[in-house]
Amino acid sequence: MSFTRRSFLVGAGAGASMLVLTACTDTPPRPAPTPSPEPSNSVPKPKSVQRSNWSNDPFALGAVSFLPVGATSLHRDNLAHSVDDRVFFAGEALSDDPATVGGARSSGARAAGELADIAVEGERIAVIGAGAAGAECARRLSAQGLDVVVLEARDRTGGRIHSVNDGDGNYTELGAWRLGVDSDADVVAALDRLDVTSVSASGPDLIRDAVSDGEVLTPAPVADVPPTSPNAVGATAVATATIWAAEQAADSTLADALVASGAFDTAGAASQGELGGGPLLEQYLRSLATVTGAEASTASAWFVPPIAPEATRIVTGPFVSLIDDDLREIETFLSTVVVGVSYDDDGVRLRLGTGESLSVDRVVVTVPLGVLKAATIDFNPLLPFGHRAAINALSVGAIDVIKARFDAPFWSTDAVTWSLVGTNELITTWVNLAPLTGEAALIGIVGGDAAIALAGLSDKELAELVVSSLRPFAEAA
Repeated sequence: MSFTRRSFLVGAGAGASMLVLTACTDTPPRPAPTPSPEPSNSVPKPKSVQRSNWSNDPFALGAVSFLPVGATSLHRDNLAHSVDDRVFFAGEALSDDPATVGGARSSGARAAGELADIAVEGERIAVIGAGAAGAECARRLSAQGLDVVVLEARDRTGGRIHSVNDGDGNYTELGAWRLGVDSDADVVAALDRLDVTSVSASGPDLIRDAVSDGEVLTPAPVADVPPTSPNAVGATAVATATIWAAEQAADSTLADALVASGAFDTAGAASQGELGGGPLLEQYLRSLATVTGAEASTASAWFVPPIAPEATRIVTGPFVSLIDDDLREIETFLSTVVVGVSYDDDGVRLRLGTGESLSVDRVVVTVPLGVLKAATIDFNPLLPFGHRAAINALSVGAIDVIKARFDAPFWSTDAVTWSLVGTNELITTWVNLAPLTGEAALIGIVGGDAAIALAGLSDKELAELVVSSLRPFAEAA
């Protein structure tokens, strides 16, 4: 795929249109896999393909929150304020470290502390949501001696942590699954305490051009030496654009900042090993979308999350043990949908999807931002303007993972992370589990528009897409 200034800007506009189309129609886009010539060494059919589907999950309606142009961290702060000391909010969207399990847990701890400061002995507290934020909040409130009940709409705990038992002693994590060794140190330590397995994701990174067969293979990190980005061209371009944007009077999208700062042209003229800078920048932006859930055409250039490389660990499960440990001995009701929250000076009344109601003294709402934006919970009276403005200003990003298992590896590389450039395939980032766990399995990661498009594929179409996107790596075997 050629990557020109014109195609970049046109693609940015098309990305925004796809988001609008998906939000306004009942049926998501259903693209066909990109046709590829059949190589002599083809990819075998996976014996199983599992996927998350957060955009279509009615209790998530998206994977993570992000700041679009016009939104700031002050909107997160506004949403975190309690309402009349009766309704409290928590979740990754209200955190200083959004889109992370650690951020969700810290927001739950904050809400619990604020509530505990004003609650009196004997009060009954409801926590809506049994995800990372809700479980941490409930645990802390219970430890303060308050009577806590947790209401979860799903038939399972965990929220956007989703551990699926494969039936052979292995787990597939279809929600949160990657942790930074340093940034998520508290979560890693908690998982270690619970004997939840995780493995270091350290290893070579392979970036391959689907058309030219050119590639860049970045060696594994050296002990005690900070890791560097395997895609130096893309990382440099985005860093240049964000520095330029920070000096401007008005915010802009990351896509616009890349062009206006000159970073786009500089990247296009650069190269890394056998690969040109244009495709490298494109792939870097797609990789960034697997973290933020946002396209460069919608994400704020002022608030691009830190992109410094960090040693990571992959949770091999069950991650949900962390949530279940927090909820031990706490009254928790599954398959219990809250559709209304009424509050006044006397307390809070929760209306359930069954038509029943529950009266409590205070409530902590930890549902995802996508649920708040969809207004599936009716607040009476209306939330204050600052809260409603924050919900409107913040955006929800799409991220999904796909796990493809094979009878045996069809690849020979020991590279841990595979990235594909020069292609229109939806899945361009894969993690090779073979050198990490010994399992003949690959995890695909998609974000932004690609994740939204992926949500419109049938299981059969997805399996075909998996095979199609992996062919260049079979050819390299």
